Amino acid sequence: MTAEPIPKTQTVALVRQLGGPVEFQHDYPVPTPGPNEVLAKVLYTGVCQSDLHTKSGTAAGADGKPITKIKLPHIGGHEGVGRIIALGPGCSDDLRIGGLVGIRFSSRICRRCEFCLAGVEQYCIKSTNHLHHEDGSFQEYIALDADYLTILPDDVDPKLIGPVLCAGVTAYKAVLNANVKVGQWLVVVGAGGGLGHLAVQYARAHGASVIGVDKGDDKRAFVLSLGAAEFIDFTKTPDVIQEVQRITNGGAHAVVVTAGNAKAFAHAAEMLRVGGTLSCVGIPPGRPFLETPISTIVIRGLKITGNLVGSLKECLEAVELTRRGIVTPNVSVRPFKELPQVYEELEKGDISGRIVLQVAN
Repeated sequence: MTAEPIPKTQTVALVRQLGGPVEFQHDYPVPTPGPNEVLAKVLYTGVCQSDLHTKSGTAAGADGKPITKIKLPHIGGHEGVGRIIALGPGCSDDLRIGGLVGIRFSSRICRRCEFCLAGVEQYCIKSTNHLHHEDGSFQEYIALDADYLTILPDDVDPKLIGPVLCAGVTAYKAVLNANVKVGQWLVVVGAGGGLGHLAVQYARAHGASVIGVDKGDDKRAFVLSLGAAEFIDFTKTPDVIQEVQRITNGGAHAVVVTAGNAKAFAHAAEMLRVGGTLSCVGIPPGRPFLETPISTIVIRGLKITGNLVGSLKECLEAVELTRRGIVTPNVSVRPFKELPQVYEELEKGDISGRIVLQVAN
């Protein structure tokens, strides 16, 4: 069943070899939806730091080494919003032509392993994703698993929702894992970035008092406009740890590090008070380490948690917060063809909020 004529070919942004340039190919095949698959027309897609690292060949795996098992040519993108235009054989009756769907990092799961059964399917041992294994949202049409579909409400703004599907749910999960209570102090390192500006808002939604750490007067104004109580410019502050301890009278209850920079993580745990939680999000390239002494962690009873996106349930919770206007991604909409320039800006760290590419005309 289809809603509109489907072309045989499409425009995609691909990288032929990791570390190579982005090329726009205009005769790439449009996928045919197989059993229990839908075909979606991609409307908008966010651009994530993980897209840049994967394209550059610097994305790190769980062992700290570069991920090399990546489908080539590589088509990135995992913060997409599309509209269903065709249903493959066997799709259930609750799916309909015209419905909005999300294109997330996770693409397929087994539904049988201990992690799927526990509701943390992002750790599925047989999972695939739209960054390393399957073509992502940097294309005009995409086939998606109908049984693991991110069905979006009809009344969401598709320009805003894309970043929620990766940056949003990851920041949301990081704040959940920080276990902050109303009135407690939470520091967001990288507060003006794509992940960070959302973490500030999720923390505020949980009742925390937020300290944003980033650089520049523009980001100061931006982060404070999101509701942060304080802002620390790390380029102008001689000792950021000491300043956090001064503001919080002994250390923050939680620190969320969203920056993909090794220096941001090195001593972040030392910003914490007794019993505090370091919630790690950004993944710097290479194999950097935390530099906090073990004695500090033990004696002060610190907790460290990692956050790999979130479950589909948590993703839809994050979507709902944006749908209700509680958390609003700061997005700049650009044409699809500007992806190479966006990558350059990401490398320089010049972007506040999130860049969203308009894919469909």
